[in-house]
Parts: sequence; structure tokens; C-alpha cells
Amino acid sequence: MLLKSKTTLLFQFTIGIIALNALAGCAALRKCGFGECPADAAITTAVETRLSRYPALEPPNLLRVQTHDHIVYLYGLVDTALEREIAESAAVETPGVKKVVNSIGISGNR
Repeated sequence: MLLKSKTTLLFQFTIGIIALNALAGCAALRKCGFGECPADAAITTAVETRLSRYPALEPPNLLRVQTHDHIVYLYGLVDTALEREIAESAAVETPGVKKVVNSIGISGNR
């Protein structure tokens, strides 16, 4: 009987450890999920706000911002290389940004 209770106790302890690890993993997934973390969403909004301050970047230019792990990804299309550089500079200057990946294309329509 004593051996059985030790085995049961060890089994319950092992299951408890596994459950705690699983819950910790779920908590991390809920924090960020498969989308943006709250800090990344705030950075995206801040970059978009900065970009909106530059009339040269307004339509017909098309810009999209995504942030993952404090790295900002810029996508879209602008008319000139200068507009592309303005967008990148605005993103780099945003607090919380570690790096900017600039994938903005240049249409050259102007």
C-alpha cells in the first residue's frame, strides 16, 4: 500500500509539472498569439502616426506597416526614392523600434 501511494504521489506530481508548463506556454501564446504583441501593435500605430505627418507620403502613395518583435516592416509603393527614405527615417525614429525592414517600391510616376 505504501509503494502504491508513493507511485501515485509521484505520478500526480509529474502531471502537475506538465500542466504548469503547458499553462505557461498558453499564457505566452495568449500574450502575442499568432498576430502582434501589444507592444508591437503600439509601435505600428506610432509609426503610422509619424508617416501621416508627411504630406509627401499621402495617397496616391500606398504604405503598409507591420511590426513583429519590435522590428518594423514597411511595404507599399511611393513615387520617389526620397519618399521611400522619408518613410524609413520616420519609422527608425519611432520609440521602441529595434530595426526597420524597408520593402517599399518606387513607382516613379512623378
